[in-house]
Amino acid sequence: MKVFSRKSYEKMGGSHRRGVRILLLGDAGVGKTSLILSLVSEEFPEQVPPRAEEITIPPDVTPEKVPTHIVDYSEREQNVEQLRAELNRSDVICVVYSVEDEDTLDRVTGHWLPLIRSTLGQHHHTPIILVGNKVDLVDYSTMECSARTLKNISEMFYYAQKAVLHPTAPLYVLEERDLTEKCKKALIRIFKICDTDNDGLLNDEELNAFQRRCFNAPLNPQALEELKTVVKRNVSDGVHADALTQRGFLFLHRLFIQRGRHETTWTVLRKFGYNDNLQLSKDYLFPSLRVPPGSSTELNHAGFSFLMSLFEKYDQDKDDALGPQELIDLFSTCPVMPWGPDVLNSVHTNDKGWITLQGFLAQWTLWTLLDIQRTLEYFAYLGYCGSDDSQLSAITVTREKRLDLQKKQTMRNVYQCHVIGPQDAGKTTFCQGLLGRPLEDTHEIPNDRLSRHTISTLQVYGQEKYLVLHDIDVHNITDALMPSEVQCDVACLVYDVSNPRSFEYVARIYLKYFSELAIPVLFVANKGDMSAARQDYILQPTSFCHKHKIPPPHPFSSASQPKKDIYTKLATMAAYPRFQAAWMLFYRSRHLKQLGVVVGEHSTWLKVSLGVAAIAAFALLLARAFRSVDR
Repeated sequence: MKVFSRKSYEKMGGSHRRGVRILLLGDAGVGKTSLILSLVSEEFPEQVPPRAEEITIPPDVTPEKVPTHIVDYSEREQNVEQLRAELNRSDVICVVYSVEDEDTLDRVTGHWLPLIRSTLGQHHHTPIILVGNKVDLVDYSTMECSARTLKNISEMFYYAQKAVLHPTAPLYVLEERDLTEKCKKALIRIFKICDTDNDGLLNDEELNAFQRRCFNAPLNPQALEELKTVVKRNVSDGVHADALTQRGFLFLHRLFIQRGRHETTWTVLRKFGYNDNLQLSKDYLFPSLRVPPGSSTELNHAGFSFLMSLFEKYDQDKDDALGPQELIDLFSTCPVMPWGPDVLNSVHTNDKGWITLQGFLAQWTLWTLLDIQRTLEYFAYLGYCGSDDSQLSAITVTREKRLDLQKKQTMRNVYQCHVIGPQDAGKTTFCQGLLGRPLEDTHEIPNDRLSRHTISTLQVYGQEKYLVLHDIDVHNITDALMPSEVQCDVACLVYDVSNPRSFEYVARIYLKYFSELAIPVLFVANKGDMSAARQDYILQPTSFCHKHKIPPPHPFSSASQPKKDIYTKLATMAAYPRFQAAWMLFYRSRHLKQLGVVVGEHSTWLKVSLGVAAIAAFALLLARAFRSVDR
């Protein structure tokens, strides 16, 4: 039996194909039908019909666990058009000839192969297997197949199946006796993923983890030593410090293929997401995830654990930050570097401008909230392996927002705050203030490196939450907001206290978009270090807020180190929508003054008394609220 090599290979349906369709061709009398019937009945048929009906072998009785359809072709009963139709439907073609009749072998090259090429094209990618039958009638043979003695009948169909499911051409160049470049690239990515300590070697622990991931069982110590001995014997630098090098890893897979164990390499490749064309499959990159309207997506413990191990792996100098080269190394298993310089202005960095662990986790949290498909895609590139073999085990889909509003609290850990206001109101400095950056630092950031989003963690009643600020400009007072610019967990309407026309912008926005919604709103009186101007509006900011029963404007200035209180306040409002008692006691009792509950500095006793009373009242309100929810 001989499998014809192919110069190139294209995707043939991926690793999860629904079945394999095998077509048997050849001259009349070569034994095509006998081969099929012998396989089914396990005995040689004395009465052979001109053509066997199509046979389907169920997956549970095939070595590769896929259904197999075997199709017989008869020149007596079928015409050329029917043959061409079957050729186009087939996954693999077995051309059968009789070893006792050289004319049938001549017809293989003179008739059948040209017919296949004229139908499928000169450079088609359907595997062809040459099968010599009736070996029982000659003393010698280049094939080992006989319908009469049942010799290698099941093996013949197994190899036909294997030619489809574990093709050679994508992995190996026969003429060069080497792996293809695409195969090397895929295996190098797998090596890097499995090299968990990033030392360029696979030690025994890493090799066992790789073995368990791909084959669900570790290597026993003796097998491991034998494997390394084989590599040492054949590759001078295949083993270093008793661990497998990248060259040694590639050699092993070349050896598997040379010994006919293509399925071993294919099992590894498919476990890491590769299809038959050695590209990461769409199903692997983008597993199906349903996110109901009003729900959001967040990383869970498994997702954060993976990211922390990834950060630790590539933080080679252990300075708790990823420098430019370390980031390049981290994303070396991805097709492109996904992060631009704007990312470093969205999250926390160190004094060199390098992303810290806090910033690294925050950026992935932002991605997961805004573009879950990108998170799934890059988790796949980076080698995430969860309990269900997909990236979905790293993701939590939150409950719908309407249910949060009904219960007056949310279990989400990531809140979106839309920062809306006119240009020059100081929104950018306000957003950068979430990262602790004062005004002068923000002014040094080039415009093309500024991000519209900033994200950081905050404590809300002792729990760590992420707050995402989205900077939204209002260029003209008549500008309309898009629905996506309105929908958020909390709205922050920013105006410039020194500009008499500034408040009108945000007041009109509130009346037009937020006055009838259940979204919490906070007005921010920015540039509080400057002289306040009387606003050219029918109501002054404090009176406007009082009329509409919302918290009074919160003063803010980024002239010095920004305070976190206002950001904690926004996160608290998002965590407890429609439950203003929770807003009154966010963070600590010292915020009562900022909320307007305590108006002076002269009475310590009053502040303490109010704080204690407010805490008691809040506890009572919470208890009543939760009892009403339980009902």
